[in-house]
Amino acid sequence: MLRKLICFLGISLALAAPAYGAAMKMNCNAIYPASNFHTQGAEHFAELVHKYTDGDIQITVHSGGSLGFEGSELLKAVKDASVPMSDILMGVVAGSEEIFGLSTYPRIVSSYAEARELYEAALPAYKKACQKWNQKFLYAAPWPPSGLFSQSKVQSAADIDGLKTRTYDKNGAQFLKKLGGNPVSMPWGEVPSALNTGLIDSVLTSATSGKDGKFWEVLDHFTALHFAYPLNMLTINMDYWNALSAEQQSALEKAAAETESFQWEASKKSNRDSLKVLEDNGLRITEVDAALAEKLDAAAADIFEEFKAEADEDTKKALQAIGM
Repeated sequence: MLRKLICFLGISLALAAPAYGAAMKMNCNAIYPASNFHTQGAEHFAELVHKYTDGDIQITVHSGGSLGFEGSELLKAVKDASVPMSDILMGVVAGSEEIFGLSTYPRIVSSYAEARELYEAALPAYKKACQKWNQKFLYAAPWPPSGLFSQSKVQSAADIDGLKTRTYDKNGAQFLKKLGGNPVSMPWGEVPSALNTGLIDSVLTSATSGKDGKFWEVLDHFTALHFAYPLNMLTINMDYWNALSAEQQSALEKAAAETESFQWEASKKSNRDSLKVLEDNGLRITEVDAALAEKLDAAAADIFEEFKAEADEDTKKALQAIGM
């Protein structure tokens, strides 16, 4: 009986696993709508893979979380091959690997150039963390800088005190708490109704997300905090990766490198275009003055120093590489 069971399991696994070097079809999970530049980046990657493998590898991107995978479960979903590939907001899975939260620490970078420098320093650690979760890191690209959407203008730290703000990870929550805010965690899809019912009165996110959410319908201001440039990564299950031939793997790596460059530029463009859309729809955009910047930096420094004191060796190496 035991021998029959082992034989059955072996046959089942053989049928489930992709054949080495063969033509392959894969689903790719994308948690943002088709109009979002991260989802468009995954589509761009899929098109390049199709081109560079002469159609042998076909990737279908499923936008808007339509496959049912999202948030903190994404690392496990790819690890277990519940979905072969996924676009993942790193900060959301930082509870599994601390290095994934690095790009969402507040105000440690202030430009795309600095965000790129931090990314390059942390890249070996990102790849190592993905391997621990049975997946290969393909590429990553940042969101535009996060700011604060609110009903009233934010001119000082006192204006943040008491705000009920939707945040996207624990770093944002800690930051707002330091300033007297009341951070609220919730799925992105619940944000519009939460704003309309008063469950929240502000959102910490990018201009791109504010444009996608049409925040001008319920909010009046966007304060450009330059809080962080959060990274999204695309990964593939390692069993699927190992089933590819060397030539197919090279094709995917070429497509990934080109998509990464494409996506960093797409992020910059998305930020510019989204800010214009916000303004065109009457939402007022405010830059942070020196007094508020000092308060924000003090709160951010407290959080970051606590993080560095307890960081693991891979994270410390990444920070030391850029003098942090």
